Amino acid sequence: MEHVPALDEDLKKTLGPATAKVLAEQLGLHTALDLLHHYPRKYAERGELTALTELADQLDEHVTVVAQVADARILTFNGGRGKRLEVTITDGNGRLQLVFFGAGVHKPHKELLPGTRAMFAGKVGMFNRKLQLSHPAYEPLGADASDQDAATAFAGRLIPIYPACAKLESWKIAKCVDAVLPSARETVDPLPPALREGRGLVPLTEALLKIHRPATKADVEDARQRLKWDEAFVLQVALARRRRADSQLPAVPRRPAPGGLLDAFDAKLPFTLTEGQQTVSKEIFDDLATEHPMHRLLQGEVGSGKTMVALRAMLAVVDCGGQAAMLAPTEVLAQQHHRSITEMMGELAEGGMLGGSDQGTKVVLLTGSMGMPARRKALLDLVTGEAGIVIGTHALIEDKVQFHDLGLVVVDEQHRFGVEQRDALRSKGKQPPHLLVMTATPIPRTVAMTVFGDLETSVLDQLPAGRSPIATHVVPAKDKPHFLARAWERVREEVGKGHQAYVVCPRIGDEETADPKKKSAEADGDKRPPLAVLEIADELRGGALAGLSVEVLHGRMDPADKDDVMRRFAAGEVKVLVATTVIEVGVNVPNSTVMVIMDADRFGVSQLHQLRGRVGRGSAPGLCLLVSEMHEASPARARLAAVAATLDGFELSRIDLEQRREGDVLGQAQSGVRSSLRMLAVIDDEEVIAQAREEATRVVADDPELERLPGLKLALDALLDTEREQYLEKG
Repeated sequence: MEHVPALDEDLKKTLGPATAKVLAEQLGLHTALDLLHHYPRKYAERGELTALTELADQLDEHVTVVAQVADARILTFNGGRGKRLEVTITDGNGRLQLVFFGAGVHKPHKELLPGTRAMFAGKVGMFNRKLQLSHPAYEPLGADASDQDAATAFAGRLIPIYPACAKLESWKIAKCVDAVLPSARETVDPLPPALREGRGLVPLTEALLKIHRPATKADVEDARQRLKWDEAFVLQVALARRRRADSQLPAVPRRPAPGGLLDAFDAKLPFTLTEGQQTVSKEIFDDLATEHPMHRLLQGEVGSGKTMVALRAMLAVVDCGGQAAMLAPTEVLAQQHHRSITEMMGELAEGGMLGGSDQGTKVVLLTGSMGMPARRKALLDLVTGEAGIVIGTHALIEDKVQFHDLGLVVVDEQHRFGVEQRDALRSKGKQPPHLLVMTATPIPRTVAMTVFGDLETSVLDQLPAGRSPIATHVVPAKDKPHFLARAWERVREEVGKGHQAYVVCPRIGDEETADPKKKSAEADGDKRPPLAVLEIADELRGGALAGLSVEVLHGRMDPADKDDVMRRFAAGEVKVLVATTVIEVGVNVPNSTVMVIMDADRFGVSQLHQLRGRVGRGSAPGLCLLVSEMHEASPARARLAAVAATLDGFELSRIDLEQRREGDVLGQAQSGVRSSLRMLAVIDDEEVIAQAREEATRVVADDPELERLPGLKLALDALLDTEREQYLEKG
């Protein structure tokens, strides 16, 4: 009688310790259930051969191909002492060479005869400018007697090609899956029967059998559709429960007082708010007026006026006796926010001070590098309630920091903030404060529903009047060096007109040890280390920009020096700022009109879009030059061309996500969610995610504890192991 492994049974018992060790270490698979959810990445057909022409994009990657032997010959070298077997395989379109050396030539020479069809697995290499697999593992797909079992397994069926590793080829993984496949009958279906039947989805057991051993392409489609729903639905149920729990929490309603601080601020605004700003402000004020904490995500294009919307929300809370805290990811950004908010508020930011307004409040800055006397004064202002608004870095969430009555937390650039940090600040209020999360990284709707699914979303997509367009061009430094020379001339021209410039580099240049991540970037076909701030600044001072005031800004500088450089740049004394991505978010110097990004291909699409948003913030048009040494035909250059072609951040974020793996989309902070998505593609499966969110909201409203759905509860517990629970709890 066949052994049916329990779903949580360690694979050692079923597959033996050696195989189980490789599966665990290389692929993160520990139990029968893990292996059942290790889905094939594609399927080959017996009658159809895999495209060999695609292998050029997979240099140095481990691949599995199905092809037919065209010819095989043994060559000798070293005066006949050495032997080499060269086998050419074809799929009808492309050809690929396989090479076997030494004693390893005899078996393949006997088995890989012309006309033989087989699966081959190995690392794609290059020799004499031709692609080849050296010593590949292979599995003939013949039908002779000795191969009868394999032939029966493969005859007339689709051949699953699994994500594999050098130590375990795809067909060996297929045999491991065979050993645990009977366990699929033990799985508990998480989908409510009404939902499954209403949407015409196959039961889970059937889906698992069909995904691993499909008879037809329709089987694969049925299985994929069903498994996508599982992932989307269970995740959306987790988020719906989180939203429900949040909606049960008490909060102090914060309604602005007529004739108070907010009205005084609005009265002195030199411009009218855009329609978008007014709409989003209304959504926020409606949330603040309720007895449950607001949880809102504010998305806005670079320069769309998010800070203005957030400031008005903070003033509304101060108006009715509460305090507001704004959390920024870096000291540079915290100081920048403090400067721009006090400037916007004028005498209203000088509450209790000589010359300050009677209706005003105090706006304090709190960062880790502040001197002790200033820090002590800021802490005192917070605990007494003297300061209505505090702006700071994560120093704000240290135990020592106490608030008089924290009513609103604004988090800028959420993706840079750990969930624990957001949670620690929220626990500072007498009751949970309202929460507004801001991001300038446009997030496609599906990602917002997945990563920020516990937040309501507002979008600012209009730029305020007076913002200038930004022209973006790619500068091919290697093919056309005179283009780079022209780029520096353009910088000189802008400075000559009284404007300022940024030059951005991927690294600082004072690194003592080689960073392994840098090496992997170099392996991307670019052996040169990334350009560095300190080196480029020296080159420019002594060459193309000699005579101009060129200063540097990077994360490892002393905070006082950083602030000094930023202050002098904002004042127009420094003409060219050579910086790392420390200027990526929030830095606002309207007089800067040109940005040169060196080694632009080493930055992501969304990051480039963020960076370029630092220019064109005043009345003069902005110019962004993307310098790259990559070849014109490379994917990196195609990425840069996409950035140059559009200023629409949402369009660029889609391109960005399509080019990256799903895991990167959800980011490290959401590792729990990331590792649970195997079948669901956040970009392509927008409809499934939207429908799953609706169904999940309905199910949770009807049965919050999921008492009538034990299968769903089980799947949820599996999704929310400790780490993931923390992520969702603290979202």
